[in-house]
Amino acid sequence: MRLLIIAEGATLAHVGRPLLIAEEAARQGIDVVFARPARYAWMTREAAFNVVDLDTQSPEIFSERLAKGSPLYEFDTLDSYVQVDRELLRRFRPDAVIGDFRLSLAVSARLESCHYTTLSNAYWSPYYAIANAWPVPDLPLTHVMPIALARSVFNLLRPFAFALHARPMNQLRQKYGLNTRIDLQTAYTDADLVCYCDLPGLFELRGAPGNHCVVGPLVWSPQMPRPDAWADLREDLPTLYITLGSSGRADLLAPTVDALACDRYQIIVSSAGKLFDIASQPHVFHSSMVPGDMACERADLVICNGGSPTSQQALRAGKPVLGVPCNLDQFLNMDALSRRGVGLVVRSDRFSPRRVQAAVETLLDDQRGRHAVLALTGEVGERYSNRRVASRVIDDVRAGVA
Repeated sequence: MRLLIIAEGATLAHVGRPLLIAEEAARQGIDVVFARPARYAWMTREAAFNVVDLDTQSPEIFSERLAKGSPLYEFDTLDSYVQVDRELLRRFRPDAVIGDFRLSLAVSARLESCHYTTLSNAYWSPYYAIANAWPVPDLPLTHVMPIALARSVFNLLRPFAFALHARPMNQLRQKYGLNTRIDLQTAYTDADLVCYCDLPGLFELRGAPGNHCVVGPLVWSPQMPRPDAWADLREDLPTLYITLGSSGRADLLAPTVDALACDRYQIIVSSAGKLFDIASQPHVFHSSMVPGDMACERADLVICNGGSPTSQQALRAGKPVLGVPCNLDQFLNMDALSRRGVGLVVRSDRFSPRRVQAAVETLLDDQRGRHAVLALTGEVGERYSNRRVASRVIDDVRAGVA
């Protein structure tokens, strides 16, 4: 069997998740071709499979469009992706293709008659039963009106905004003869097999067909030794792990650290490969990159951008999450965690040192929240290790092409 796995590279997670599947597939003796942007070459230096460079929109443009609330891809970009996809499919002739937010594959895989699996999150599913109204992300309107009012306005305008975001995909479908118009959630999950990389039970899917399945979390972490400085971590102080990842508000990392740097806590800080001027302070251990799984295991509380990768890593380690979300993806994830009692939110557009300090104290003192996290961790267990989840995806792909 040959698998073509395409990692879009909009964020680190869109490379990390498919990379875990590629690694497991190679271990199983499957012929793997892994396509990823050249800027992520450092992630595949030790790859035991064929790796090819992929031309994609830069993460900076993606983040800029996300922050402005603009469609994430223009029609011309998606159309160019189709040409690249088809060339890869014709060149390698895989039995199946797996993509992570490679929206163009919904068209190109069908044009080349190749079974297509997409990796996604359940909160983007057309079958997700979201509780109450959608959360409003950090948008210009949230800076000039109360959140409750902004949320009402957002939910009133959301169908029109989503239609605008889906328009480039619908233009693409029309160009290539797939004339059925689709909404945004369908555009994000339009595949022969849809694998939602989430903890079971967090997101309720209603009426989902058999080809939409929650497989469990896939959370990549750099394979690196434990930082030497961690030897100085004390056992008598609560440990906070802070990272805003590749898609959080980078300007809030230093203020978050400054708000919590005191004798009451010790802090592990990861700047996710970015350069930050974080002043040297007692009890603050700053690295450009850390093994996130080890950091979550060592921490008592994880502070992140609220997105699924780090929050799932935290929950798998049995730790609560303080999310500082800015985009809708992060807010949707934290909405579920908050309702489940395993996390709290400090909105990026309402950030203040006082709010962060209060949220940290609440989460560290919350016995009910600790029990909720432990209950969720017990449900996850070894069944949802990266290798087992990746194997589940591979088995489902095999069944689909049989």
